[in-house]
Amino acid sequence: MPHRDPIDTSRQPLTKILSTLGPATDSPEVLAKLVEHGSTLFRLNFSHGTFDDHGIRLKAVRDLAARMDCPLAVLADLPGPKIRLGQVPGEGIELCAGQDVLLRGDIEACCEGEMPTLACNYQRVAVEVDPGNRVLINDGAVRLLAVVTDGEQLLCRVTQGGTVTSRKGVNLPDSDLSVPATTPRDLEIVDWSAANGIDFLALSFVRKADELMTLHQRLHAACSLRTGPKKPSARIPLIAKIETPQAVTNIESILEVADGLMVARGDLGVELELARVPVVQKELMRAARAHGKPCIVATQMLETMIHSPVPTRAEVSDVANAVMDGADALMLSGETAAGRYPVLAVEMMRRVIQATEPALGERHVERRAPPAGAAHRSKLQALAHGAWHMARDVGASIAVVWSQDGEAARYLSQVGFRMPIVAFTSDPATQRRMGLYFAVVPVLMKKVPVHRTEMARQADAYILERGLAQSGDRVVLIGGKPFDDPGSVNTVAIRTVGELAVAH
Repeated sequence: MPHRDPIDTSRQPLTKILSTLGPATDSPEVLAKLVEHGSTLFRLNFSHGTFDDHGIRLKAVRDLAARMDCPLAVLADLPGPKIRLGQVPGEGIELCAGQDVLLRGDIEACCEGEMPTLACNYQRVAVEVDPGNRVLINDGAVRLLAVVTDGEQLLCRVTQGGTVTSRKGVNLPDSDLSVPATTPRDLEIVDWSAANGIDFLALSFVRKADELMTLHQRLHAACSLRTGPKKPSARIPLIAKIETPQAVTNIESILEVADGLMVARGDLGVELELARVPVVQKELMRAARAHGKPCIVATQMLETMIHSPVPTRAEVSDVANAVMDGADALMLSGETAAGRYPVLAVEMMRRVIQATEPALGERHVERRAPPAGAAHRSKLQALAHGAWHMARDVGASIAVVWSQDGEAARYLSQVGFRMPIVAFTSDPATQRRMGLYFAVVPVLMKKVPVHRTEMARQADAYILERGLAQSGDRVVLIGGKPFDDPGSVNTVAIRTVGELAVAH
């Protein structure tokens, strides 16, 4: 009989699970089970639903977090400027390879005929799509090639035929479009997110860093308008969704201003040559880690489980490979939002993570030189790298840090630790947001310690109570004074768990 190693399901996964909320999770019992089985992050997909729908789901997560006494973060995902076809007559228009069609942005409905005319909601399509550029419809199921334009209509030739139906998406991967990164609807969602204390905001179809900078400014202004005791931080972290060739090209400048990446493989697999996506995914994850930024891998991870209680072997391998590559979080979309088995999907993802993480090799990420004016970031990076070396040399089993704004915890997470990083803060919003970082266990401490011994005593109590380490284990402790000052982290120490209790 072949040997089968048991999966240690008692161990807390270091890689986080992000579940999309939807009709399948609206039951309080289902939502609670998602958390029990490993989901600590939740996504509101604003491509669907109303503000009322999302408000109810946000409240359900916040209420559950209070009842279970655990931090649960919520990410709002902006729809972005999606180009879609107009109304198509009947059951659709059948296009054949070699056939000529017209594409226009100044009409609302598509027309059949000897040369069909397709309408789309982007008025400048005949101006900004050049001859030789690809036009992809319905996630690339139907493919056209632009032949000639007169500025009002674009003559295209069908290279891969199929049936075209109403409101299908249109991708223009070769064209440099002037469409804004955020639509009026997106800006409404930004204001709603700021008013409701959302933890992360994801920007779709990012192409360049300036788009993120503009959204940062809008967010800052929106957050500043909120008053009262629950006023949020004036800065909601921005996650850049990478799903265009332009974003891949500009990834270095994007990472300078983004707070994290999402490898959105759906549109990325349409806009890029599909065979390139796995390599691009790995390159994006390496770039994010080198910049000290978290990375989420998303789309079709356990797609089969929308309808089946069991995933395919290929899907399990996909999840495991993302873990091996160092993803901070893995995202479930339709599997939890609308699938028949949302709880099983989260449980399966957790089990694959738990089976894979023990095989993670020791990895140390080389620190990149910080840009001018980033001295504080450079100091945190240096401390994180020093702490990693110390933990490795003494065989530490856990790291502890006081990270008031989450920055120190983020750098520790990205530097290569393969052990729990217990991160204390007195800010509830920071506690929730640290839940995105690989290996970080975020803990809220209402009482800020006065000195390092008090912090160590609090850390020992928490570690032993949760079974994260045993008395006598080595721990690396990172902190500074005052602890609640984000710029004070400046010391690293090696301790033994429980030594204060023995001394006392």
